[in-house]
Amino acid sequence: MALENGAVERDEWSCAPAVGVGPLRFGMTAGEVAEAAETLGRTEVSECARDHAVFSPTRKVEVHRRGAASSPPAVTACVSRAAGLFCIAVDAVHGPQVAYDGLPLVGRDLSELESDVIACAEAVDVPFRYTPEGYAVPDDAGVVVRGQPVGRVLRSRPLFMVRRDGAHTERDSMPSEEYRVDGRSAT
Repeated sequence: MALENGAVERDEWSCAPAVGVGPLRFGMTAGEVAEAAETLGRTEVSECARDHAVFSPTRKVEVHRRGAASSPPAVTACVSRAAGLFCIAVDAVHGPQVAYDGLPLVGRDLSELESDVIACAEAVDVPFRYTPEGYAVPDDAGVVVRGQPVGRVLRSRPLFMVRRDGAHTERDSMPSEEYRVDGRSAT
């Protein structure tokens, strides 16, 4: 449903690091992800290109909002045959709102999010880190904030992750299609 200013009305999902986001739990099968995500809308399951031989075959579950026939996926979940659900990417425009320690992460202007992250980190004396794009984000290995172009603004598109089979870190587990800088391919 669109609001007055053109924004999409968002569901609110909770985040539990290393456990899951909203109804999705790390380790689920593709079928379990599709069933759990039906609360948001319809799902499409497909095989991912096998870019790295070290990882077991991976399936992608795209969740489209109910009533938004031709919209991009609101949520994209990546499921490894060996490790189950390991990555949940939330679209900046169509995805549900997810907060990290009370800080909304989805669809934010990246420079505004950076200011809020730094202010929160200073207030409670916790660290933060910078993305490859140069923006401050929460210092949690299970959260990677990517930039998604929306009009002339770069909006936040967070990925919530755990390590998949054969990966040394959560960041190593990032699906190859997420290796973009400012929404463009980095290759």
